[in-house]
Amino acid sequence: MTRETESSTIITSSVPAADVESAETLLFGTPKERLDFYRKEIQYETAILSNRTNAYLSAQSFLVIAFASSMANLNPEWGKLFTLVVPPFLTLLGLISSMHAWPGIRAAYEIIDHWHFKQSQLLHSQPAMGLAYDDSPLFSEHESSEKGYRKSLMFSMRTPWLFSGFWFLLGAFSIYAQLTDMAF
Repeated sequence: MTRETESSTIITSSVPAADVESAETLLFGTPKERLDFYRKEIQYETAILSNRTNAYLSAQSFLVIAFASSMANLNPEWGKLFTLVVPPFLTLLGLISSMHAWPGIRAAYEIIDHWHFKQSQLLHSQPAMGLAYDDSPLFSEHESSEKGYRKSLMFSMRTPWLFSGFWFLLGAFSIYAQLTDMAF
């Protein structure tokens, strides 16, 4: 067999579709168990996203306090140099931490989106689940709609971008304030 023939060979699963369905039945048992599993995964990933957002906001708040304190340095001997050097470094640290926070927050969002999609597909594909879903106040259509949960996650998704803009503006302001103050 030549190299070209090897790369064009498609390997497919030899497991029949019926066996896949029976394996899913053994794993989950009922559509309700599958729904419970999806909801637990959504809850778990939402907790992870919340923890990442809280840690990020805590770090940013300490950086903002350090930035404000460094800008307020009035030491007559080294205050000017300190306020010219330290705030831009804190700005750079804030921007870098925002860039590093974004991938983790985005990954958690994508996983939550995946589990919401699976949940939605289950509820729309299982007629029995759809009826139970519509009759139960715990499973309202609004609660699991794509628009609803995405709106609730937007704060976490926007926070790194908002802080990046905030740090950029603060850094530019600190340099501008120090350079125009030195000219006088």
